[in-house]
Amino acid sequence: MARIGYARVSTADQDLEIQIDRLTSAGYEIIRSETGSGATRAGRSELDTIMQFLQAGDELVVLRLDRLGRSTRDVLNLVHELDQRGASLKVLEPEVSTAGSIRANA
Repeated sequence: MARIGYARVSTADQDLEIQIDRLTSAGYEIIRSETGSGATRAGRSELDTIMQFLQAGDELVVLRLDRLGRSTRDVLNLVHELDQRGASLKVLEPEVSTAGSIRANA
């Protein structure tokens, strides 16, 4: 299972290090980052690369949901694509995951 962090800022004058540091301190070793608008997925080559390689059981992690995208539709499409691949999304702040929970029978 790969756990891949994704950090994004909209402009070059914003600081990626805050997101990268938080993802690193949460234990994520593979972190891809880029600068670009989150209004659409167009031109976001790092996210495209991640999405191409994710497999069943893998997890895409972002610090906040708005780092994944600004459009609700785009975010929902990404979550749907992850689900189709058997992968999940985890958001650290606030903590949210699309991975199912496993309960042991008592």
